[in-house]
Amino acid sequence: MKFGEVDIEADGLEGAILAHTLRLGNGAGAVKKGAILKATDVERLRNAGYEQIMVAQLEPGDVHEDDAATRLAAHFVSPSVTASEASTGRCNLHATGSGLVMVDRDRVDAGNRISESITIATLPAYSLVPPNAMIATLKVITFAVSESDLQAWADVFSGEPALRVAPLESFDAGLVLTELPGVSQTLLERASRAQRARLSALGSRVRREVRCEHSTDAVARAIATLREEGCNPILLLGASAIVDRGDVIPSGLQKAGGEVVHLGMPVDPGNLLMVGTLDKSTVFGLPGCARSLNPSGFDHVLRRFFIGEPVDSTLISGLGVGGLLKEIPGRPMPRNLSSPKGASKNIVAVVLAAGASRRMGQANKLTVPVNGTPMVARVVDALQESGIDEVIVVTGHAPKEIQAALGNREVELVHNPDYEEGMGSSVRTGVSTVADDVDGVLIALGDMPWVGTGVIGRLLNAFSPDGDLSIYIPMFGRKRGNPVLWGSRHFPELRQLSGDVGGKALFHSHAAAICYVDVESAAVNIDVDTPEALHELGIDRSDD
Repeated sequence: MKFGEVDIEADGLEGAILAHTLRLGNGAGAVKKGAILKATDVERLRNAGYEQIMVAQLEPGDVHEDDAATRLAAHFVSPSVTASEASTGRCNLHATGSGLVMVDRDRVDAGNRISESITIATLPAYSLVPPNAMIATLKVITFAVSESDLQAWADVFSGEPALRVAPLESFDAGLVLTELPGVSQTLLERASRAQRARLSALGSRVRREVRCEHSTDAVARAIATLREEGCNPILLLGASAIVDRGDVIPSGLQKAGGEVVHLGMPVDPGNLLMVGTLDKSTVFGLPGCARSLNPSGFDHVLRRFFIGEPVDSTLISGLGVGGLLKEIPGRPMPRNLSSPKGASKNIVAVVLAAGASRRMGQANKLTVPVNGTPMVARVVDALQESGIDEVIVVTGHAPKEIQAALGNREVELVHNPDYEEGMGSSVRTGVSTVADDVDGVLIALGDMPWVGTGVIGRLLNAFSPDGDLSIYIPMFGRKRGNPVLWGSRHFPELRQLSGDVGGKALFHSHAAAICYVDVESAAVNIDVDTPEALHELGIDRSDD
């Protein structure tokens, strides 16, 4: 290609490429840079007073910049990458779907060394991109390049694509949050939402969440529960950082039957990451910085996991170069990640006390004294002592006996005329009485008199009225129990229940909204149905 200043009267200017935009004056417009000159363009420039112009003139073996850019981009087009139409020697490459940008750096560097006139710039490797995002741009610097340079480029980029977008696998993750005395429930809720937002950005979700005390045994139980639910990966975010393989989180994993693969990583923030395995699940012990969505080493590792790369010591140890990440303390949290400080929790309790207790014989089990107090009254006492001001008791069979057993306790009695349909009708009756502006309803069973304030307090503390979680279930020894705390978003469905299943009928359809709250009381699994059960529990009916 010839490039330089030529006389406007020179022969052969038609077909030359104008190097710079030239104004014609007197409102006549301009001939723009890159224009392939026609006879009329040359005449207009001559009439405007130009005597010399800067042009590029192609020679045999030269390829025009747009044609060259189109041919260069064709080497990168694949099912995951598409190319834009070339213009001014530029062609942009876009992702066809979401995923991580994968770049063969050696080949990209080799391509950029072929000629200073041919360049490609890409996003950093492992960048997370949405569909249609621009992941690279090809630019031909000069107005034309040689056929031989294009052939050299083809030699470098033939075969497997040097640039692609690796699709993300979809996972149903499990999340464990541990607590120490005095821990802020607001911080726990924000940490929970951060993990949900992080996984959502990767096209996955938290299927189950468990909150438990910060102890080896509690962590082991929580991990085992999530394994049985089929969760993968399992994310463990401790109330304190992991500082040794003998610490609570690694020990809990090992007690559950898992193995610690690697502890620590050469990335900051994010040094205190644990990676382990449990059967077919990968287990991550999260560093404290993962409580926010600021970029950390955990994000680097998690993204690789989501495209199927093996997460092992080799991978983690190789992240040191570039591992000093920029802190972004002012990065805003997503709108749904912030929770107003001191947000109130307006909770109403509904006690189900409508059953006929046929297996108990002639006695109404709910009126049987337990340590001197009728069974149903003990349930109400525990609720009120936990700070729940409004308690609704749903009656059905023998309503006057229930009323008498409750004495002068401040409760609202609501009769369910359809109690023989089953528990679902009583839930429907009770929740239909609850006002729509209430944040949540705690549905308790009248025949579970040993559920105390500790269990109820754990549920109330864990509950957030504006989070992604909205069903809080107590769990003891990997077995879920009662009472269950429901967020207001479920009121319409609870008011439509029928049959004898109760709220459990909704667990499957709202699995992602469930939070298992680890408790230290077996009472959440103990109800009383038969005289034999009364005897086994040490309750003497002669006290009736």
